[in-house]
Amino acid sequence: MDKFTTLTGIAAPMPLINVDTDMIIPKQFLKTIKRSGLGVNLFDEMRYDSEGNEVEDFVLNKPAYREAQILVAGDNFGCGSSREHAPWAIKDFGISCVIAPSFADIFFNNCFKNGILPIALPQEEVDKLMDDAERGSNAIITVDLESQTITGPDGGTISFEVDAFKKHCLLNGLDDIGLTLEKVASIDTFEEQASQARPWV
Repeated sequence: MDKFTTLTGIAAPMPLINVDTDMIIPKQFLKTIKRSGLGVNLFDEMRYDSEGNEVEDFVLNKPAYREAQILVAGDNFGCGSSREHAPWAIKDFGISCVIAPSFADIFFNNCFKNGILPIALPQEEVDKLMDDAERGSNAIITVDLESQTITGPDGGTISFEVDAFKKHCLLNGLDDIGLTLEKVASIDTFEEQASQARPWV
């Protein structure tokens, strides 16, 4: 997993509440077990019409937001089913940070496991960032995980809270496998001792 330290990028505004995981990545795209390739179908039913053509008014189809790396969203983002494909699709599109007033718990935790920083902020602060994001290609926001600050286009800063353990994992690029591999020396020692104690196993 890539390390998340400081992210400076275009923020896309999506002022919708209760965006569920089926909206993020519809069920017909859940057949894969790969984390790559889902970005093209992110928000599929909103991005494309019934014939597969792009919906011009959808935010991520607008020229200013095609390269967005940050998403500013509405309340209760990521609700619905617990599919991990939702953060996979977001990350594969190129978005590494989602800012909203609140998140569904399972989606929130899955984000950290997939290199995405979800930031929950009071509604009034999300509203400020939403205004910033509506500036199109000038909607450049910097998210600094180490200092836990967000800096807007005009230089104003907002502080955010993040769990210390989850912060450590993102800063060091550690998913569940990476955390396990940190203990590889202890694991090897245990296996060697177990092999000597029970050579018949």
